[in-house]
Amino acid sequence: MEGHRAPPPKTPDGHFVVIKGRKWRATDPLIPEDVAARLRRHLMAARRAVRSATTADDAQAERAARARVNRAKIALGERGTPWWEQSETERRRRWEEGLAGLDEEG
Repeated sequence: MEGHRAPPPKTPDGHFVVIKGRKWRATDPLIPEDVAARLRRHLMAARRAVRSATTADDAQAERAARARVNRAKIALGERGTPWWEQSETERRRRWEEGLAGLDEEG
């Protein structure tokens, strides 16, 4: 498909993606795609906010934006307790609470 990239390769256990030879924790595969897409939108908006805040030399806005990036990455399972070490209930709670908090923040 035009405009779409192939997903990066994963380690055999599926826990990490490999990008330019570096391993990064993979998104929790249990997250429904519609929820994961919403979380990714929050993540990208927060990353744009980090860039705007650093360009404006606004330390307070940068801290707030970086905290939103962190919340989105935790909700996606890319930070915090590894998703493969959590029960399905813990995993669901992580992304539902993360998404609710991000939605509240706008």
